[in-house]
Amino acid sequence: MEMVLSDLGFDAPVLAALHDMLDFVDDAEKPHHPSRAYIRDTKAMKATPADIIEYPNAYHFVVDMPGLKVDQIKVHIEDGNVLVVSGERRREREKEKEEKEGVKYVRMERRFGKLLKKFVLPENANLDKICAVCQDGVLTVTVEKKPPPEPKKPKVIEVKGAEHSGGGEGSHEVKTSLGTDEGDAVEQE
Repeated sequence: MEMVLSDLGFDAPVLAALHDMLDFVDDAEKPHHPSRAYIRDTKAMKATPADIIEYPNAYHFVVDMPGLKVDQIKVHIEDGNVLVVSGERRREREKEKEEKEGVKYVRMERRFGKLLKKFVLPENANLDKICAVCQDGVLTVTVEKKPPPEPKKPKVIEVKGAEHSGGGEGSHEVKTSLGTDEGDAVEQE
């Protein structure tokens, strides 16, 4: 094709520009749409109400899970530090009503479908001590905090003076304590 276009009087820079334009059009025509699962999960996360409460020793994640039984709720950790709460509420089908003629829904306002919430846990969350309790359609997941690291004790280093050949009068010991709040303490004996 370049040969034909060059025969028509197009030079190399113009041909290169045309190729770049055609490549750009190909990239623009390829849409990058999110998957249906991603869209469904995003909608479920927005529609699932939750509260996060921090106590001195634990975090509580309170999630509304209306109409779900305990065995329909899943709580797990993924990617090492993401708490995932999920479930799905399905509309009960009453076969008798569907079979009867003239039965129809007048209003449908109750939420059905997937319930999903993801929480990134802080570094001090103890992943070994997590419990979940569901009561009256409200799930409470308790994640205990790791105890704070113990403060480092100051290390005492004993400094000795060099001994002189003349005896003990010129020698002395200096004891120092590093890392105290009052600064470096120096004692001489």
